[in-house]
Amino acid sequence: MKTSRYVVLGIAAVAGILLFFLVRGMIGGKATTEATATPAPAPAPVASAHVLVASRNIKAGEHIAEADLRWQDWPANMVTPAYITDQPIAPTPEPAANTAPANGSEDAAAKAQQTGNDIAAAAKRTLGPNARTALVGAVAREDILANEPIIEAKIVRADQGGFMAVMLAPGMRAVAVPVSVDNTAGGFILPGDRVDILVTHQTPRAGGSGTVDSVQPVLRNIRVLAIDQQVNTEDKQNLIGATATLEVSPVDGQALVLAKASGTLSLMLRSYADAAGPSGIVTAIPTGGDGSVRVFRNGQSSDVLVTR
Repeated sequence: MKTSRYVVLGIAAVAGILLFFLVRGMIGGKATTEATATPAPAPAPVASAHVLVASRNIKAGEHIAEADLRWQDWPANMVTPAYITDQPIAPTPEPAANTAPANGSEDAAAKAQQTGNDIAAAAKRTLGPNARTALVGAVAREDILANEPIIEAKIVRADQGGFMAVMLAPGMRAVAVPVSVDNTAGGFILPGDRVDILVTHQTPRAGGSGTVDSVQPVLRNIRVLAIDQQVNTEDKQNLIGATATLEVSPVDGQALVLAKASGTLSLMLRSYADAAGPSGIVTAIPTGGDGSVRVFRNGQSSDVLVTR
Protein backbone atom coordinates (compact mmCIF):
# COMPACT_ATOMS: atom_id res chain seq x y z
CA MET A 1 0.00 0.00 0.00
CA LYS A 2 2.73 2.39 0.87
CA THR A 3 4.71 1.43 -2.22
CA SER A 4 1.81 2.28 -4.56
CA ARG A 5 1.39 5.61 -2.82
CA TYR A 6 5.04 6.43 -3.37
CA VAL A 7 4.72 5.49 -7.02
CA VAL A 8 1.72 7.86 -7.50
CA LEU A 9 3.52 10.69 -5.72
CA GLY A 10 6.59 10.14 -7.90
CA ILE A 11 4.58 10.20 -11.10
CA ALA A 12 2.82 13.38 -9.94
CA ALA A 13 6.16 15.02 -9.12
CA VAL A 14 7.62 14.13 -12.50
CA ALA A 15 4.48 15.43 -14.26
CA GLY A 16 4.70 18.70 -12.30
CA ILE A 17 8.35 19.16 -13.21
CA LEU A 18 7.62 18.47 -16.88
CA LEU A 19 4.69 20.91 -16.81
CA PHE A 20 6.92 23.56 -15.19
CA PHE A 21 9.57 23.28 -17.88
CA LEU A 22 6.95 23.21 -20.63
CA VAL A 23 5.30 26.44 -19.43
CA ARG A 24 8.69 28.09 -18.94
CA GLY A 25 9.73 27.16 -22.47
CA MET A 26 6.55 28.59 -23.94
CA ILE A 27 6.92 31.88 -22.06
CA GLY A 28 10.61 32.18 -22.91
CA GLY A 29 10.04 31.45 -26.60
CA LYS A 30 7.32 34.09 -26.85
CA ALA A 31 9.53 36.69 -25.20
CA THR A 32 12.41 35.85 -27.52
CA THR A 33 10.13 36.06 -30.53
CA GLU A 34 8.86 39.46 -29.43
CA ALA A 35 12.38 40.71 -28.71
CA THR A 36 13.76 39.63 -32.07
CA ALA A 37 10.81 40.92 -34.13
CA THR A 38 12.03 43.04 -37.08
CA PRO A 39 10.88 46.71 -36.76
CA ALA A 40 8.80 48.23 -39.58
CA PRO A 41 10.96 50.06 -42.12
CA ALA A 42 10.87 53.88 -41.91
CA PRO A 43 9.16 55.62 -44.85
CA ALA A 44 11.52 56.87 -47.50
CA PRO A 45 12.11 60.64 -47.37
CA VAL A 46 10.10 62.64 -49.91
CA ALA A 47 12.11 64.93 -52.17
CA SER A 48 11.13 68.59 -51.84
CA ALA A 49 11.49 71.70 -53.95
CA HIS A 50 11.34 75.44 -53.27
CA VAL A 51 8.17 77.00 -54.70
CA LEU A 52 7.51 80.75 -54.74
CA VAL A 53 4.32 81.58 -52.82
CA ALA A 54 2.54 84.71 -51.64
CA SER A 55 3.24 85.74 -48.07
CA ARG A 56 -0.02 87.72 -47.83
CA ASN A 57 -3.30 88.21 -49.65
CA ILE A 58 -2.61 90.22 -52.83
CA LYS A 59 -5.51 92.01 -54.48
CA ALA A 60 -5.92 92.22 -58.25
CA GLY A 61 -4.15 95.33 -59.56
CA GLU A 62 -1.73 95.60 -56.63
CA HIS A 63 1.99 95.96 -57.22
CA ILE A 64 4.05 93.13 -55.75
CA ALA A 65 6.87 93.93 -53.34
CA GLU A 66 9.71 91.62 -52.35
CA ALA A 67 8.18 91.19 -48.88
CA ASP A 68 5.00 89.83 -50.50
CA LEU A 69 6.84 86.70 -51.71
CA ARG A 70 8.64 83.85 -49.96
CA TRP A 71 10.01 80.38 -50.71
CA GLN A 72 8.00 77.40 -49.47
CA ASP A 73 9.10 73.75 -49.27
CA TRP A 74 6.88 71.71 -51.57
CA PRO A 75 6.84 67.97 -52.36
CA ALA A 76 8.72 67.62 -55.64
CA ASN A 77 6.19 65.14 -57.01
CA MET A 78 3.41 67.71 -56.47
CA VAL A 79 5.11 70.63 -58.24
CA THR A 80 3.07 71.48 -61.33
CA PRO A 81 4.63 73.01 -64.47
CA ALA A 82 2.97 76.37 -63.66
CA TYR A 83 4.82 76.88 -60.35
CA ILE A 84 7.92 79.08 -60.12
CA THR A 85 10.85 77.25 -58.52
CA ASP A 86 14.43 78.16 -57.70
CA GLN A 87 15.77 75.37 -59.93
CA PRO A 88 14.32 73.24 -62.75
CA ILE A 89 12.33 70.22 -61.62
CA ALA A 90 12.88 67.21 -63.87
CA PRO A 91 9.61 65.50 -64.85
CA THR A 92 8.81 62.18 -63.18
CA PRO A 93 9.67 59.34 -65.59
CA GLU A 94 6.82 57.11 -66.66
CA PRO A 95 7.01 53.42 -65.74
CA ALA A 96 8.29 51.23 -68.53
CA ALA A 97 5.69 49.18 -70.40
CA ASN A 98 5.72 45.40 -70.11
CA THR A 99 5.80 44.90 -73.86
CA ALA A 100 7.79 47.02 -76.27
CA PRO A 101 5.85 48.29 -79.30
CA ALA A 102 6.99 47.61 -82.82
CA ASN A 103 8.21 51.15 -83.27
CA GLY A 104 9.88 51.26 -79.85
CA SER A 105 12.89 53.27 -81.01
CA GLU A 106 10.70 56.02 -82.48
CA ASP A 107 8.57 56.23 -79.34
CA ALA A 108 11.67 56.36 -77.17
CA ALA A 109 13.07 59.20 -79.27
CA ALA A 110 9.75 61.08 -79.06
CA LYS A 111 9.64 60.63 -75.29
CA ALA A 112 13.22 61.83 -74.95
CA GLN A 113 12.40 64.89 -77.05
CA GLN A 114 9.32 65.61 -74.94
CA THR A 115 11.34 65.22 -71.75
CA GLY A 116 13.89 67.68 -73.09
CA ASN A 117 11.13 70.13 -73.94
CA ASP A 118 9.66 69.78 -70.45
CA ILE A 119 13.03 70.46 -68.84
CA ALA A 120 13.60 73.45 -71.12
CA ALA A 121 10.16 74.82 -70.27
CA ALA A 122 10.83 74.34 -66.56
CA ALA A 123 14.17 76.13 -66.90
CA LYS A 124 12.42 79.00 -68.67
CA ARG A 125 9.95 79.35 -65.79
CA THR A 126 12.74 79.11 -63.23
CA LEU A 127 13.85 82.56 -62.15
CA GLY A 128 16.51 81.22 -59.79
CA PRO A 129 17.08 82.19 -56.16
CA ASN A 130 16.60 85.85 -57.14
CA ALA A 131 13.01 85.29 -58.28
CA ARG A 132 11.66 87.45 -55.45
CA THR A 133 13.69 90.40 -56.70
CA ALA A 134 12.85 89.68 -60.34
CA LEU A 135 9.11 89.92 -59.66
CA VAL A 136 9.25 93.17 -57.69
CA GLY A 137 7.00 95.72 -59.38
CA ALA A 138 4.84 93.12 -61.11
CA VAL A 139 1.07 93.57 -60.96
CA ALA A 140 -1.46 90.92 -59.95
CA ARG A 141 -4.01 90.09 -62.66
CA GLU A 142 -6.22 88.26 -60.14
CA ASP A 143 -6.51 87.94 -56.38
CA ILE A 144 -3.74 85.77 -54.90
CA LEU A 145 -4.26 84.20 -51.48
CA ALA A 146 -1.59 83.92 -48.81
CA ASN A 147 0.55 80.75 -49.21
CA GLU A 148 -0.76 80.28 -52.75
CA PRO A 149 1.94 79.45 -55.33
CA ILE A 150 2.74 82.28 -57.72
CA ILE A 151 2.01 81.40 -61.34
CA GLU A 152 2.69 83.43 -64.47
CA ALA A 153 -0.99 83.46 -65.43
CA LYS A 154 -1.87 85.56 -62.36
CA ILE A 155 0.83 88.23 -62.62
CA VAL A 156 2.08 90.68 -65.21
CA ARG A 157 5.70 91.73 -65.14
CA ALA A 158 6.81 95.16 -66.31
CA ASP A 159 8.56 93.64 -69.33
CA GLN A 160 5.48 91.75 -70.48
CA GLY A 161 2.49 92.74 -72.59
CA GLY A 162 -0.74 93.64 -70.83
CA PHE A 163 1.03 95.51 -68.05
CA MET A 164 -0.62 98.82 -68.91
CA ALA A 165 -4.10 97.29 -68.89
CA VAL A 166 -3.52 96.04 -65.34
CA MET A 167 -2.29 99.46 -64.19
CA LEU A 168 -5.54 101.13 -65.21
CA ALA A 169 -8.18 101.66 -62.54
CA PRO A 170 -11.58 100.08 -63.24
CA GLY A 171 -13.57 102.13 -65.74
CA MET A 172 -10.55 104.17 -66.86
CA ARG A 173 -8.80 104.35 -70.22
CA ALA A 174 -5.26 105.07 -71.39
CA VAL A 175 -4.66 107.67 -74.08
CA ALA A 176 -1.35 108.92 -75.47
CA VAL A 177 -0.56 112.53 -76.31
CA PRO A 178 2.54 114.04 -77.92
CA VAL A 179 4.86 115.91 -75.56
CA SER A 180 8.22 117.61 -75.58
CA VAL A 181 10.60 119.20 -73.09
CA ASP A 182 8.84 122.54 -73.50
CA ASN A 183 5.37 121.29 -72.59
CA THR A 184 6.26 118.77 -69.86
CA ALA A 185 7.81 121.07 -67.25
CA GLY A 186 11.28 120.60 -68.68
CA GLY A 187 11.09 116.81 -68.48
CA PHE A 188 10.34 116.73 -64.74
CA ILE A 189 6.91 115.15 -65.24
CA LEU A 190 7.32 111.47 -64.43
CA PRO A 191 5.03 108.41 -64.40
CA GLY A 192 2.78 108.60 -61.35
CA ASP A 193 2.63 112.41 -61.30
CA ARG A 194 -0.57 114.42 -61.61
CA VAL A 195 -0.94 117.08 -64.28
CA ASP A 196 -3.32 119.69 -65.64
CA ILE A 197 -3.68 119.80 -69.43
CA LEU A 198 -3.96 122.98 -71.47
CA VAL A 199 -4.56 123.44 -75.18
CA THR A 200 -3.17 126.33 -77.22
CA HIS A 201 -4.74 127.19 -80.54
CA GLN A 202 -5.25 130.19 -82.77
CA THR A 203 -8.64 131.75 -83.43
CA PRO A 204 -9.42 134.51 -85.95
CA ARG A 205 -9.49 138.00 -84.48
CA ALA A 206 -12.80 139.82 -84.56
CA GLY A 207 -12.91 141.88 -87.70
CA GLY A 208 -10.74 139.47 -89.65
CA SER A 209 -7.37 141.15 -88.95
CA GLY A 210 -4.99 138.43 -87.77
CA THR A 211 -5.48 135.71 -85.15
CA VAL A 212 -5.62 135.43 -81.39
CA ASP A 213 -3.64 132.78 -79.49
CA SER A 214 -6.02 131.05 -77.09
CA VAL A 215 -5.00 129.04 -74.06
CA GLN A 216 -7.72 126.94 -72.48
CA PRO A 217 -7.68 124.32 -69.74
CA VAL A 218 -8.94 120.94 -70.86
CA LEU A 219 -8.44 118.47 -67.99
CA ARG A 220 -7.14 118.70 -64.44
CA ASN A 221 -5.58 116.32 -61.94
CA ILE A 222 -4.86 113.58 -64.48
CA ARG A 223 -2.50 110.73 -63.62
CA VAL A 224 0.48 110.10 -65.87
CA LEU A 225 0.90 106.38 -66.53
CA ALA A 226 4.03 106.42 -68.65
CA ILE A 227 6.45 108.61 -70.57
CA ASP A 228 7.20 106.85 -73.82
CA GLN A 229 7.43 103.23 -72.53
CA GLN A 230 8.85 104.08 -69.11
CA VAL A 231 6.40 103.13 -66.35
CA ASN A 232 8.65 103.45 -63.29
CA THR A 233 10.81 106.28 -62.00
CA GLU A 234 13.52 104.50 -60.04
CA ASP A 235 16.77 106.51 -60.05
CA LYS A 236 15.25 109.06 -62.44
CA GLN A 237 15.04 112.78 -61.64
CA ASN A 238 13.69 113.76 -65.04
CA LEU A 239 12.44 111.93 -68.09
CA ILE A 240 12.33 113.36 -71.59
CA GLY A 241 10.07 111.59 -74.06
CA ALA A 242 7.93 112.17 -77.12
CA THR A 243 4.69 110.61 -75.81
CA ALA A 244 2.87 110.71 -72.49
CA THR A 245 0.25 108.08 -71.63
CA LEU A 246 -2.52 109.45 -69.41
CA GLU A 247 -5.27 107.76 -67.40
CA VAL A 248 -8.66 109.29 -68.21
CA SER A 249 -12.32 108.39 -68.14
CA PRO A 250 -14.03 107.70 -71.49
CA VAL A 251 -15.64 111.17 -71.50
CA ASP A 252 -12.38 112.88 -70.55
CA GLY A 253 -10.64 110.92 -73.29
CA GLN A 254 -13.02 112.32 -75.90
CA ALA A 255 -12.37 115.87 -74.72
CA LEU A 256 -8.62 115.27 -74.76
CA VAL A 257 -8.62 113.85 -78.29
CA LEU A 258 -10.69 116.81 -79.52
CA ALA A 259 -8.32 119.27 -77.84
CA LYS A 260 -5.31 117.50 -79.36
CA ALA A 261 -6.84 117.86 -82.82
CA SER A 262 -7.55 121.57 -82.33
CA GLY A 263 -4.17 122.75 -81.05
CA THR A 264 -1.02 122.07 -79.06
CA LEU A 265 -1.26 120.41 -75.66
CA SER A 266 0.79 121.37 -72.62
CA LEU A 267 1.07 119.49 -69.33
CA MET A 268 1.37 121.43 -66.07
CA LEU A 269 2.78 119.50 -63.12
CA ARG A 270 0.61 119.52 -60.00
CA SER A 271 1.82 119.44 -56.42
CA TYR A 272 1.39 116.20 -54.48
CA ALA A 273 -0.61 118.25 -51.99
CA ASP A 274 -3.24 118.83 -54.71
CA ALA A 275 -3.47 115.20 -55.84
CA ALA A 276 -6.69 114.66 -53.87
CA GLY A 277 -8.53 117.49 -55.66
CA PRO A 278 -11.23 117.11 -58.30
CA SER A 279 -10.29 115.44 -61.56
CA GLY A 280 -11.68 115.60 -65.08
CA ILE A 281 -12.93 118.13 -67.59
CA VAL A 282 -12.47 121.82 -66.79
CA THR A 283 -15.07 124.41 -67.82
CA ALA A 284 -13.24 127.35 -69.36
CA ILE A 285 -14.43 130.71 -67.98
CA PRO A 286 -13.02 134.00 -69.35
CA THR A 287 -11.25 136.14 -66.78
CA GLY A 288 -13.20 139.28 -67.72
CA GLY A 289 -13.71 141.61 -70.71
CA ASP A 290 -12.72 139.88 -73.90
CA GLY A 291 -10.21 137.79 -71.86
CA SER A 292 -7.24 138.81 -74.00
CA VAL A 293 -3.87 140.32 -73.15
CA ARG A 294 -1.28 141.75 -75.49
CA VAL A 295 2.02 139.86 -75.50
CA PHE A 296 5.19 141.22 -77.12
CA ARG A 297 7.53 138.65 -78.61
CA ASN A 298 10.67 139.56 -80.51
CA GLY A 299 9.40 143.07 -81.21
CA GLN A 300 5.99 141.83 -82.40
CA SER A 301 2.74 142.01 -80.46
CA SER A 302 -0.09 139.47 -80.34
CA ASP A 303 -3.30 139.11 -78.38
CA VAL A 304 -3.59 136.03 -76.17
CA LEU A 305 -6.94 134.86 -74.82
CA VAL A 306 -6.54 133.79 -71.18
CA THR A 307 -9.09 131.56 -69.47
CA ARG A 308 -9.24 129.82 -66.13
